[in-house]
Order: sequence, then C-alpha cells, then structure tokens
Amino acid sequence: MQTRIREKRTERDMTQEELSERLDVSRQTIISLEKGKYKPSLILAHKLSQIFECKIEDLFVFEGDENIE
Repeated sequence: MQTRIREKRTERDMTQEELSERLDVSRQTIISLEKGKYKPSLILAHKLSQIFECKIEDLFVFEGDENIE
C-alpha cells in the first residue's frame, strides 16, 4: 500500500511531529504510515482524512492483492 500522507502533510507545511500530536500517535507511526509499512485503523484513516480535508481513498493507494479483483 502506498500513501499520499507525506505529500498532503508537506503541502500544509506540517511536520511529522505536528501531525503525530494532532493524531495522538507517535512520530514513528507517522514515519511508518508515510512509508506504507503500517496499515492504519479505520479510525486513524478517518482522522487523517479530516485533517487533510479529503477522502480516505485520496490518501491510500491499494495495490495488487489488496484489491477485490
């Protein structure tokens, strides 16, 4: 899974630390999310979409076996 979290975060001049504080998670969680190494809970994905004012689908790009097809 790829994410657009870093892209959205930098568009808003937001640091990883600032985002982690808003989400009440560790900075390491943000790093893992941005690298696509951590799959967030639905609640965390929803909070991210609220912060970035977009749809959850705009933040996460699902690949291959992650799709239903």
